[in-house]
Amino acid sequence: SSAASDVYKRQVKNIFKLLGGILAVIALGVIILVVVLTITEFKPDDVEKISVVAAGSEIHDVDMDDADTLENGGRLNVKELSDGDSVRVMTWNTGYAALGENADFFMDGGKSVSSSDKETVQENLEAISEQIEESDPDIVFMQEVDVDSKRSHYINELDAITGNLTGYSSSFAENYKTLYVPYPLPTIGKVDCGLATLSKYEVSDCKRISLPCPFGYPMRLCNLKRCLMVSRVPIEGSDKELVLVNLHLEAYDDGDGKAAQTQQLKKLLEEETEKGNYVIAGGDFNQEFSNYDNRAYPIINDDVWTPGEIDTDEFSDSLSFVTDNSTPSCRSLDRPLKGNDASPDKFQYYMIDGFIVSDNLSVESVETLDLDFKNSDHNPIVIDMKLN
Repeated sequence: SSAASDVYKRQVKNIFKLLGGILAVIALGVIILVVVLTITEFKPDDVEKISVVAAGSEIHDVDMDDADTLENGGRLNVKELSDGDSVRVMTWNTGYAALGENADFFMDGGKSVSSSDKETVQENLEAISEQIEESDPDIVFMQEVDVDSKRSHYINELDAITGNLTGYSSSFAENYKTLYVPYPLPTIGKVDCGLATLSKYEVSDCKRISLPCPFGYPMRLCNLKRCLMVSRVPIEGSDKELVLVNLHLEAYDDGDGKAAQTQQLKKLLEEETEKGNYVIAGGDFNQEFSNYDNRAYPIINDDVWTPGEIDTDEFSDSLSFVTDNSTPSCRSLDRPLKGNDASPDKFQYYMIDGFIVSDNLSVESVETLDLDFKNSDHNPIVIDMKLN
């Protein structure tokens, strides 16, 4: 009996040793991962110059000095812009071409981390290119464009989209770059994503301007480092510029991040309008505009993601907030849209995309294109304006 008791005690002791060893290995792995992510953390400067790639080039890592020589005799594009001209601009959060009608997403209350296979991503990219070509905008603001991410099967989506288009120069600013996102299970893995601006006009300068990051260490290691991408288009015969601001503001914060980023955006836009420049800011605000009635898109339950609100009265009178709320610009990803038996009024929709324009631009039309969220969880919005 004593011998059996000793054997039992040794077995229990060995089990605890094994469990201790496993926990020690896991703890060491976590420490190594945090150290590696800390060493490789994406730390953009407050202001960085962004390359502008000439139309027809597939090179998206060239310097401006090199890009200048690619075509058009040193000019990045041939279309000129003058006072009195009309400009068509599209904004579209493309959902890294993996958040189409079949998708749900765990951060919105869904179950999936990656809900699209490689073939679906490629089909979505082709459809996005076709829609841009059909709408024929002069300027395109795109958000959530992956260039080397596990979730989109490591496809360079900027090359895929621009490779199907003609006449556009392109610029790309990273706002989400990390070696590995270790959650949930299966993990998100590597992410390299950002904003892309396409232009039929010559872009004389492009900069990435960092926005405040609301996340502290170590959470910031695997979170977005958001930014504004500011492109400048010269106006023929004038010392004024068309200032283009592509943006994607904070989503999953307590509200303080959105507010701080919105204030920085406000400061930039008001500085540019005071100079007399034409200003167009567009993108995914993750907030509703207070000057629009969005009661058509009420929050249906406490489980879905809820947007913030921008008080448009806090901005200068020289700036106008413009969108088309007759069609939702975004849908919830708490469940797939395709095959959902719930009636349309039981699904969560939002109006969080749009534009801010200076008062020296006359808005001629604005339309949210109703694409049934087939290829992205956002619908594109197209605005036509005239330079007064």
